[in-house]
Amino acid sequence: MNRTLVLLSALGAGLSTAAIAQSAAAPAAAAPVAAASAPAAPPQAVPAKIALVAFEQAVFATNEGQRAVQDVQKKYEPKKQQIDALAQEVDSLKKQLQSAPATLSDADRAARLKSIDTKEKQLNREAEDANTAYQTDLQEAYGKVAQKVSVALKNYVEQNGYTLLLDVSNQQTNNVMWVNPKENIDITQAVVSAYNASSGVAAPPPTAPSASAPVRPHPAAGTTPKAAAPKQ
Repeated sequence: MNRTLVLLSALGAGLSTAAIAQSAAAPAAAAPVAAASAPAAPPQAVPAKIALVAFEQAVFATNEGQRAVQDVQKKYEPKKQQIDALAQEVDSLKKQLQSAPATLSDADRAARLKSIDTKEKQLNREAEDANTAYQTDLQEAYGKVAQKVSVALKNYVEQNGYTLLLDVSNQQTNNVMWVNPKENIDITQAVVSAYNASSGVAAPPPTAPSASAPVRPHPAAGTTPKAAAPKQ
């Protein structure tokens, strides 16, 4: 009997201790709820360091980019000379027809007009084809150099702590409306200099002015080649 009383007393003591522990833990569990209801601290603004770059111009302005352009121009120089000669022939035939005497027969006049038309169509076709091929080769050369310059640009931005970089190469899609002229944030030339130093490519020799337009379509062709000369 005494042993049973001792066991019941022990169980009662244990239940009482558990109840006390639960009562003590309840306020502690409610504490996070009270803390969560407190107002959050306002976000801290991070100072932005913005830079502008004309990436396409930078690629063509590098020593390697200029050499790539010159190589493409040299490739198409013979074709340019051929097209120029054909254009001069067409112009000469037109002048001859304009200065022909009034006694020229209708048959001769028609034959000359047909000859001019045939050569002019040939001129326009060859000029357009050559210009398309030239632009394709130029774009390919640009892409190879651009991949390398983009790595140098990324390293420059990271090393100088910029938080935002905007490409202003294309004025038609450029959304930058105004820049404070007192803030020197255009890093185009700095990136060109950094890439030239890392690439080890020497500056190419200057080219003749005509080399900037290796393929010149006849005005009647209605096409104008894109500028290939490096932009500074």
